[in-house]
Amino acid sequence: MLALVSPGQGAQTPGMLAPWLELPAVAERLRWACAVTGIDLILLGTSGSAEEIRDTAVAQPLLVAMALAVAPELNAAEISAQSTGVLAGHSVGEYAAAALAGALSRETALVLVRERGRLMAEAAAATPTGMSAVLGGDTDAVAQALQLHGLVAANVNTTGQVVAAGPLEALAALSAAAPDGARVRSLDVAGAFHTPFMESARVALADIAAAAPYADPRARLLGNGDGGVVSSGADVLRRLVTQVAQPVRWDLCMQTMTDLGVTALIELPPAGTLVGLARRAMPGVQAFAVKTPDDLAEARAIVAAHAELPSEHAPSWRLAVAPVAGTFRPREVGTGDQLAAGDIVGTVESNRSEATIEAVHDGVLLEWLAHDGDPVAPGQPVARLHPVPEPVAL
Repeated sequence: MLALVSPGQGAQTPGMLAPWLELPAVAERLRWACAVTGIDLILLGTSGSAEEIRDTAVAQPLLVAMALAVAPELNAAEISAQSTGVLAGHSVGEYAAAALAGALSRETALVLVRERGRLMAEAAAATPTGMSAVLGGDTDAVAQALQLHGLVAANVNTTGQVVAAGPLEALAALSAAAPDGARVRSLDVAGAFHTPFMESARVALADIAAAAPYADPRARLLGNGDGGVVSSGADVLRRLVTQVAQPVRWDLCMQTMTDLGVTALIELPPAGTLVGLARRAMPGVQAFAVKTPDDLAEARAIVAAHAELPSEHAPSWRLAVAPVAGTFRPREVGTGDQLAAGDIVGTVESNRSEATIEAVHDGVLLEWLAHDGDPVAPGQPVARLHPVPEPVAL
């Protein structure tokens, strides 16, 4: 099984688009992204300085546009079109993943991420905040230190790598008194992303996204907040908005990939960060970073070797699926009962927490595909629903 992942803010580097513009199809997609966003992303991605592309309002649409422009060059259309792979993105990279999964059009993803970047930049400017990587140290000790200083674990990337976020003075105090065995490294970002300091951005983005078009994902799309498989387009959009002010749990995304049986992971450009995390947390998984067009031949070979054929277990709109691995507990609903979209079908109990399973659409319960106490995998169908026909006007 193949996972295709997209990096988040901080991965951008000056001149990163230059070699990709030599591919006519990529250049065409990037020109369209410029038109959609109203930002000269090509100029910024080729000659923009490190400071210019560090700007949140620039970095976020630039990263998503790059991922969406390059992805088709991997010949990996079957990942999104036939539900045969896993798609995920770190922070803003989740917008690229959602578009590749078919939950958003590329244009919708680019417009939303343009607004997201603008709003998060405004929120960051309101209060002097920042982020620091905490590398190493005991997990509990790091958590206690963050709590002591009033900081938030904005990104939990893997064991031994947490990103603390909050007021600059609190970050300085953490650095001066780092937990035993840990190093604190300041990150070159504009604010405390994925924390309550971004609440104003979340509220404003929710207003903008209220009428945004969406569809149910055609592939296994993982959510940043809990690493769960997201099968509803409405839930995808809701999560994209709420993650602005909530922590990124990339560690849980990698755990879900492991639970699903991912055998290879390809990171879209500007690649390297997520591959590094995968190599530490997902032993035995082939991890490959697409950095330049020279990497495409090898990436295509990995796609051909690891992409699955469609299976009967691929989630569809007629199925209620488990978001994470664990033990299934059904709701007291009988076959023949009608469920409304959003109704709880059951829960999955895991060592992470208890995750709910919702009906994606209105439907009549035809049969249970899992029973009380059964172990379930992420994305595994637990119930089959028959659509409720629309009433016919006479």
